[in-house]
Amino acid sequence: MTVSYKELLTKKEVRPYLLDARFGIEKEGHRVDMQGRLSKSSHPTVFGSRSFHPYIQTDFCESQTEAITPVFDHSSEPLNFMSALSDVITRSLEHEEMIWPLSMPPALPENEAEIQLADLEAEKDVRYRQGLADRYGKRKQMVSGIHYNFEFANSLLQSMFEQTNEADYKQFKTDVYMKLSRQYLRYMWILNYALGASPRADKCYFTEKDYPTEAVRSIRNSRFGYRNEPDVFVSYENLDKYYADLSSLVSAGKLSEMKEFYSSARLRGGERAEDLIESGVRYVEFRNFDLNPFVREGMDVDTARFVHLFALYLFYREEDEDNRDDNQRRGHLANDTITLEHPFEKTAYYDEGKAFFSEMRAFAQSVELSRQDIEIIERFEQLLDHPELTLAGQMETRLVENSEFAVDLARQYRGQAFERPFQLSGFTDMELSTQNLIFDAIQKGLELEILDEEDQMIALRYKNHEEIIQKGNMTSKDSMIAYSIMENKVVTKKLLNRAGLNTPSGREFSSFKEASKAYSIFEDQAIVVKPKSTNYGLGISIFHTPAKQEQYDQALEIAFKEDRQILVEEFVSGTEYRFFVLDGKTIAVLRRDPCNVIGDGQSTIAQLVEVKNQSSLRGLDHRYPLEKIQLGNTEKLMLEVQGYTIESILGKNVKVNLRENSNISTGGDSIDMTDAMPQSYKCIAEQAAEALDVKITGIDILIPELVEDGEYSIIEANFNPAMLFHLYPLTGQGQRVTMEVIKFLFPEVIE
Repeated sequence: MTVSYKELLTKKEVRPYLLDARFGIEKEGHRVDMQGRLSKSSHPTVFGSRSFHPYIQTDFCESQTEAITPVFDHSSEPLNFMSALSDVITRSLEHEEMIWPLSMPPALPENEAEIQLADLEAEKDVRYRQGLADRYGKRKQMVSGIHYNFEFANSLLQSMFEQTNEADYKQFKTDVYMKLSRQYLRYMWILNYALGASPRADKCYFTEKDYPTEAVRSIRNSRFGYRNEPDVFVSYENLDKYYADLSSLVSAGKLSEMKEFYSSARLRGGERAEDLIESGVRYVEFRNFDLNPFVREGMDVDTARFVHLFALYLFYREEDEDNRDDNQRRGHLANDTITLEHPFEKTAYYDEGKAFFSEMRAFAQSVELSRQDIEIIERFEQLLDHPELTLAGQMETRLVENSEFAVDLARQYRGQAFERPFQLSGFTDMELSTQNLIFDAIQKGLELEILDEEDQMIALRYKNHEEIIQKGNMTSKDSMIAYSIMENKVVTKKLLNRAGLNTPSGREFSSFKEASKAYSIFEDQAIVVKPKSTNYGLGISIFHTPAKQEQYDQALEIAFKEDRQILVEEFVSGTEYRFFVLDGKTIAVLRRDPCNVIGDGQSTIAQLVEVKNQSSLRGLDHRYPLEKIQLGNTEKLMLEVQGYTIESILGKNVKVNLRENSNISTGGDSIDMTDAMPQSYKCIAEQAAEALDVKITGIDILIPELVEDGEYSIIEANFNPAMLFHLYPLTGQGQRVTMEVIKFLFPEVIE
């Protein structure tokens, strides 16, 4: 190559793509009981078969869960997904268990035969693990960590390639990763110095007699960790030598197969190491990261970003091309030295580290990295002068203070997962029904892609089967015309009436003048005025007693602000119920009570509201299953009509509504009625869905009295029925309707 990599990265044609890269994270962690003892239970069956699950697997032993993220275009995104995986795994544990937060395992049984190998379906996978146990002993396999999968984006590699006289892009890309890997192995000690987080281990872990009795930086990355035999050396001079060395080691019986090579920088070309020769190097798997116990994901955002900048600088940095294998050995020697230093000790490689960071900062400035990136680099450099602030240093401080440090952290992280079970960490910017659908999809092993976060549109895949879902339950199973029908309340009523189903009688109007002139038709009736198309109860006015002309006209104005056509219907008394119908069957029923308080004989209405708002299910801006009750003008007016103020003290068991409408979004209550609802009403909801030719819908029915074959009136059909209210009702058993939607869409995955 006539142009150096250093020169390539500074060319103006390359600079726009400098930070383009792709990232993935794999994290291991043991299941333990609430006292921190290694779990003896099997991998949770709720995750389905391990033969296809893309995100949740088992590593060496049955207790060692492995969480795997998809590949993303920004280093922070895998951590967001890992956060979601942490929620899914923890909430899905079938026993009262938690995930051990340290790289070094909890106390191991004295008899290692009690350590159960992963009970996998493929016999070859079990044989491979048994071979590892025979060669290294089971204890060495029990360490956990982070694998950081790194790939320069094609946009960056292609832009560099075009500035060279190279003819073979695959070879160019492979050469890029060979250099990156050589440099990484030479300077990985810097990462292990800063991020080593396995200062101590239970004595039952060690098989050596000379094991460290004092704290060190990283047992996992030291000679006491899980690594190949000392005589296993593979050259990274070029891909041919790398592959030839691996082949020789397998032939000599020093490795059972190529994937047993446990380098801190593993070259990846496909599923198998053998794919490298055919496809070239696609990405590099950096494998030397201890779990950071101070974050649930095992790695924080700044670290993920620093590794990206570190890799970019290593590629930029000039290397001694005449002594590549010797440089690699020097890197291993440096690593073996720093990993066994005391966490509070100044490293023996301090001067080399200071020089490295000085040059890295110069690189950052020359390519005009952001101030935020430069600050991250500077923070890592400062750790050379403050070893107590490295992860191992912080851990040793905490371990000295609290011997139960790891158990306490595990309990804390378990508590976080259950603190808001209706939210999914990593996806909290999406609406709640979608978050819960994503939870179920991940749990069952469907591949997930966020197509448009703002529009709540996702893709789920299993093999060649893909479904696009918007807002939790809008799918290709329903046609656009079905959505349009349900949005149009006039057409909905006509089709329901045609099917012989009861709806409130009324009239539609296209102008204020026309509707106002019709007042005489309704002047003696209780009525509802509403837009033809509406959501969340917007634009609806309800008159329990006949309205005066002025009040009627005001209601018309409110409705016409929401739509060009409105409906004036008879008011039908009764309790409102939401029926969730899926593929012709009612699978959940919810009673929706208007926003209300019930007196205790001592508290004011304002105090009763305050107490009710303390429910963990209530919050603001639709980020919780129920909305907090507000005491605004609407609520105060409603109280005034009934002869109350917010300072009124209600008698014991006296119930007062603060709103007319029963919408959950305005502070209403949700009560599950799935089992209590007579079958006749469920059949009515199913008939309504059939009349509208819709697979997923929410049918709202007013029922005066819950008796079999009693009176009813269908008041609305919803094309995107909120599922969260069924999942987490204020009272009663939650109904997992999101899982039922997934079963409907992917029957081949979920029975």
